[in-house]
Amino acid sequence: MTTRTIPCSACDIAIVESEGSGPTVLMIHGNSSSKEVFRNQYDGRIGETFHCIAMDLPGHGGSGDARDPEATYWMPGYADVALELMEKLGIAQYAILGWSLGGHIGLEMIARSDAPTGLMISGSPPFGPTDESVESGFKTNDHMHLAGQRDLTPDEVEAYAHATCGINAPFETFLSEAVARTDGRARELMFSRLTADGTVNQQEAAVASRVPFAIVNGETDQFINNDFIAALPYGDLWEGKVHLLPGIGHAPFWEAPKTFDPILERFLASI
Repeated sequence: MTTRTIPCSACDIAIVESEGSGPTVLMIHGNSSSKEVFRNQYDGRIGETFHCIAMDLPGHGGSGDARDPEATYWMPGYADVALELMEKLGIAQYAILGWSLGGHIGLEMIARSDAPTGLMISGSPPFGPTDESVESGFKTNDHMHLAGQRDLTPDEVEAYAHATCGINAPFETFLSEAVARTDGRARELMFSRLTADGTVNQQEAAVASRVPFAIVNGETDQFINNDFIAALPYGDLWEGKVHLLPGIGHAPFWEAPKTFDPILERFLASI
């Protein structure tokens, strides 16, 4: 396992790489999280088989804060950074595993670049470019407002960290440390521009994906509307269905890697 920092135009980006010699998969975490949330994958069988690269988004984890927050802290800005990172690493083609915000970034990427060879999203409802579609894709709960709140109290940090990893999931201190470290402007700016001009139509990108496209969600995810996600008219969804993991919350790869990883491995092998 190798950890290093790559200079990019938005900021320095921290990554961890596995030693697998198979095709590359870029792992993109969610809002106010960090690359370590994918530890079970890049440190396990997936990482032994595939070349896993888990990145910290700007303003998150070990990456620097954005030099230009307005330009970077929204989904198109994050997609630009991820595409630039992979170009600087000299990797022309790669699959993407995107969780929550990371899945939305992945949808931006596949709509704008031929570099991705496949995309698996988890906890990322593909909404259309309207507030009504966004509201339909997500659920209202006690913690949702924290996703776009610039400043968090210590209690709010803990509450958000526990909720996003899954209420029944294992909890480690790095999860709350990641929330506390996150540049609050990243939450505020990203959440305020979910459907702003310049963003990709996420629903269209998912329904008409040009690359193999998979969805794996926790059935009891308290943040997303699984009925909304399942009802979209996908043109060619991988294995013909949304994979729902019973009794699992918002981060199935963290909460239940023994259930999640075989699906991810099968997807990566298929592309």
